Amino acid sequence: QLQLVESGGGLVQPGGSLRLSCAASGFALNYYRIGWFRQAPGKEREGIACISASVGATWYADSVKGRFTISREDAQSSVYLQMNSLNPEDTAVYYCAALRASIATTLRRMCGQTSLDYWGQGTQVTVSS
Repeated sequence: QLQLVESGGGLVQPGGSLRLSCAASGFALNYYRIGWFRQAPGKEREGIACISASVGATWYADSVKGRFTISREDAQSSVYLQMNSLNPEDTAVYYCAALRASIATTLRRMCGQTSLDYWGQGTQVTVSS
């Protein structure tokens, strides 16, 4: 069964950190670009960080640049999102998604679309005191 499973969400105080994980199964992760997206209540889904399949190039939305870091460990079939300096505006359901590296696009475009190959079920992140 082909799937992505997110974990690591939870409740954190403003200024705190969380590390989200995205575990892939049923397909070879190294052939895919991976992105992290989030959706806050009443808002559209937003692409915040994307990473390429091989050289590890990254793209970040301005809203998270300098605070969040995306990384991947293909041997572990996992992608991570380290989130620092969290604030209440980061509260959302966070999703990871995969897009085949053979598709001709850029990381910025990938993070700006929702027509991707696989999606996880999401993990809730709540930033509150």
